[in-house]
Formats: sequence, structure tokens, C-alpha cells
Amino acid sequence: MSGRTTIKPGAVVTKRTLTDIHGAAVPIPEPGRLIHLQLRRFAGCPVCNLHLRSVVRRHAEIEAAGIREVVVFHSTVDSLREHAGDLPFAVVADPGKRLYAEFGVEPARRAILNPRVWGPIARAVLLSLWGILRHRRPVPSLFPEGGRFGLPGDFLIGGDGRVRAYKYGEHAYDQWSVDELLDLAHREGR
Repeated sequence: MSGRTTIKPGAVVTKRTLTDIHGAAVPIPEPGRLIHLQLRRFAGCPVCNLHLRSVVRRHAEIEAAGIREVVVFHSTVDSLREHAGDLPFAVVADPGKRLYAEFGVEPARRAILNPRVWGPIARAVLLSLWGILRHRRPVPSLFPEGGRFGLPGDFLIGGDGRVRAYKYGEHAYDQWSVDELLDLAHREGR
């Protein structure tokens, strides 16, 4: 790891209200709930979409565990509405990467050059291409806002603002699975 700032369990996240791409308020922390804050890559990122579809499939289960999904991209609101406007959870635009800097989530070439991500990239690109050909998905930008080398970050934040757990991705498809997220919530007594 570089000399980046990292958020550790026990750290307190400053109370704030974000705005999602549909204009809804997203309080962080949220009393009585866990927040799963995901810092993803760019709007239309095939690898991010692959992961987020697994979250969509199990969204009811995640909510039943007392977890609110909040997904942040380093893209504009307009780009995110086009690419992620149908997601059933809060999607937040952060084109200036303020949250990325605050949480220590940095870009790195290993995001797409790490051999462990090549299989998910191939699968994600094929699924994305299938959606584009069937006119169900827009074509992602060849030059995405914030670049292609973003790494994901996952943070589980308690209702009191304390970080309960975190994961800094080592490549573009290195994030908590839904099972890992639910296990973390279970350990928190949810």
C-alpha cells in the first residue's frame, strides 16, 4: 500500500447528508442502521456493474439485515442516471473524488492489470456487450471521468458513525461479496 490515509475500524465518520442521483437525502451515519458505503469506479464500469447486479439480486436480504447500501462513483449525476439510474439503492456522484480522498481510496494501475481481475473483466465486458447489443445498456465512455484505474473500497458504518469494518480493493473486482457483507452485519448483532 502507498502512504495513503486509511480508515480503520473504530474511526468515527463525520456526520453528513449526501444527495443521491435522484435528489434524495442520504444521511451518513443513519441511527439504527448499518451503512455499507461502496466507493466504486466510473459510471458504466462493466466490472462494477457485474458486482452491483449481485447486490441487486440480494438487496431485500441486505435490507432485512439492517444494512443500507450507498454506492458512490467518481462520475457526474447525468452519467450515473444513464448508467445506474435503475439501481434500487442510493447512488451518489462524487466527480471531485472528495469521499475517495477522505476514505483513502486511490486509483492504481493494478486495478485492471492484476491477473486476478482478468476473468471478471472478460465476463463483465461480455455481459455489458450483450446488454448494449440488446439496447438495454448504454455504451460506457472510452474516457471515463476520473480515469479507468480506480480501486473499490467498502466501509461498514454503524448508526453511531463508527467504522465497523473496511476493505480496500487490490484490483477492480476486489470487494466484499454479499455473503461477506451479511456475515459482517451478523457479527454486529444485526
